[in-house]
Amino acid sequence: MELKTNVMRILEQKKVPYQSHCYAQTDAVSGVEVAKVLGQNPDQVFKTLVTSGASGSYFVFVIPVTKELDLKKAAKSVGEKSVKMLPSKELLPMTGYIHGGCSPIGMKKAFRTVIDESAAEQKTIIFSAGKIGYQVELCLADLGKILRFSLGNLTMDHTES
Repeated sequence: MELKTNVMRILEQKKVPYQSHCYAQTDAVSGVEVAKVLGQNPDQVFKTLVTSGASGSYFVFVIPVTKELDLKKAAKSVGEKSVKMLPSKELLPMTGYIHGGCSPIGMKKAFRTVIDESAAEQKTIIFSAGKIGYQVELCLADLGKILRFSLGNLTMDHTES
């Protein structure tokens, strides 16, 4: 029987359709490796990053695994002077998730969440199901039924020199 993560239970309780993916039996670590192992389009696979702002508030950013979070753009998207990545050791007490298994769904508290605008170009997006080795795939409209988020330009443009 397949493992059900808390994220999957939340989706089922809210009757939100999703597809689950498991890579627990592989040695894939990075999001790009996971996408490759599962035969997924890496542009469709997203990672969840938690930051703290200059004001002391916390923010969640969901970006493609192939990209890097641009901290200036991220701060601008939430109206902060600056944001910095949350240290790994603070992640579990703050969100209930560990590094590598962090999902925007089901955190201990509801944090302001911004998803990279590129997600709107994908039919579905894939992200952590809240446990390393497990992912969920759903469309943005369905995600919006259980998570309040906005879309923003969040990633570094590697074409900028």
